[in-house]
Amino acid sequence: MDFTSLGASTRTGYVAGMGGFAGNSRKSWLTIAVVCTAQFVVVLDVTIVVTALPAIGPALGFRETGQQWIFTAYALVFGGLLICGGRVADVFGHRRIFLTGLGLFTCASIGCALAWSPAALVIARVLQASGAALLSPAALALLTTLTQPGEDRRRAVGWWTAVAAGGGASGWVLGGLITEYAGWRWVFAVNVPIGLAALVLGLLVLPESHKQNEAARLDLRGALTATAGLSLLVYGLTSAGERGLSRPVSWLPLLLAAVALLIFVRHEGRTADPLLPLGLLRSRPVVAANLTAAAITAATSPAMYLAVLYVQQVLRIPAGRASLLFPALNLAVIAGSLAGPRLLKRLGARLTLLAGFGGIASGITSLLALPSDGLPVAQLLAAFAVMGAGLGVASVASTQTGTDAADPEYRGVASGVLNSAAQIGTAVGVALLLPLAATAGLSTMPGYRIGFVGAGAIALAGAFASFLVPARAARQGPSRPPGSVHTELHGSGKRRLPNSAGSTGRDPTVTRDRGRGGHAVLRSRAH
Repeated sequence: MDFTSLGASTRTGYVAGMGGFAGNSRKSWLTIAVVCTAQFVVVLDVTIVVTALPAIGPALGFRETGQQWIFTAYALVFGGLLICGGRVADVFGHRRIFLTGLGLFTCASIGCALAWSPAALVIARVLQASGAALLSPAALALLTTLTQPGEDRRRAVGWWTAVAAGGGASGWVLGGLITEYAGWRWVFAVNVPIGLAALVLGLLVLPESHKQNEAARLDLRGALTATAGLSLLVYGLTSAGERGLSRPVSWLPLLLAAVALLIFVRHEGRTADPLLPLGLLRSRPVVAANLTAAAITAATSPAMYLAVLYVQQVLRIPAGRASLLFPALNLAVIAGSLAGPRLLKRLGARLTLLAGFGGIASGITSLLALPSDGLPVAQLLAAFAVMGAGLGVASVASTQTGTDAADPEYRGVASGVLNSAAQIGTAVGVALLLPLAATAGLSTMPGYRIGFVGAGAIALAGAFASFLVPARAARQGPSRPPGSVHTELHGSGKRRLPNSAGSTGRDPTVTRDRGRGGHAVLRSRAH
């Protein structure tokens, strides 16, 4: 694609007529490779640490109950800041915030690798998550902005989902191998060369981006209340899973999270430049995409966590050799993600999501028959392959649905909401199912089967949520040249601008959703 500037697209009101597209080029696909690579290491860091925790804790002197903060601190800050990070990218430019977040993430990874105490590692993880929260929504916004609607975007989103889901799945594999054969510090240090390479390439190939709305300002009050609410929610869910709801340390954060989020919603309905336009939350495709994104991670994360524990604690296989069982999941996720765009085109978003959740539920169900001894290699590989393929397919459909429904001006924050939903899904799934499984014991099979049943039930709930998605995604027509029909906000209503033939009238193909501040946040429907 030939972009001299993102501002080259024609705009009337809040609808962008993407006239700046001039076909795909090698440079555009190199740009996509850069943002996908950066997302890979961000998602990788969520799971790669889990299998390294038993080695990190004693090495740095963590108390047994304290080493969970190596994982929890990252999840808290990453999940809490994602919506804010998305809006920061919209206001200050996607390229600038992408590079800033990538630089911070890479520097913090160095700090994690060199950590000399528990406090130093947790602080470095907080900084690492802050960089990830800036980087991730900006990367997805760049990806969807720099690709043409239709086949090109579906293919790009497929690659994005493949590397993102593959990054999360790779953590289960690489964590054990790196910890056993190179040492736990390399779990963090592996990010550094990848991050530096992506940073250099990003400076060279990413096109300059401008604010989608030059008059937009960052909603600081909304950013604070949203971050506080989401962080308290993740913390409360984690505490509830570990300690139960009977203790104040569990239910008080959840209560405060509800208060903070209510204040946030009330404020967003009144401010002129909202962090999260409430019109996004009134869009059925956006709501459905976020529910399914949460269900995908809430089902697969605890299922994989339990599978890792099963191999190490029940079958007594060392972490390094146990990791060799998990590449089947990685390959299946990549294959499913690459097949997802074709299924979207042929089946539509709803049926593609249902197929994906069917694969996730089938893979998890097959784990119920795992034996308590021996090494069921074929059974594990088959379960991981089916679950991974479903994960890849469902993730593509969910991501495309959620980002396509948002106007380019709010694509960064829409991406942040999607990522937040996925993080909250992980927190909810792990917080609910691991303690439930632990009550029956994780040294024998009954506890694992309880956890797998719960994960399968969440996958079925995600399948039901898929019915909220339109049966077929909006048909993406060719780019509109200057002079074609646009919709413009005019006072409290809508006005049809003349097209090249000079005709006027209501345009039935465009739906606008305005809050009190007059912000249109939803994309046009099928032409």
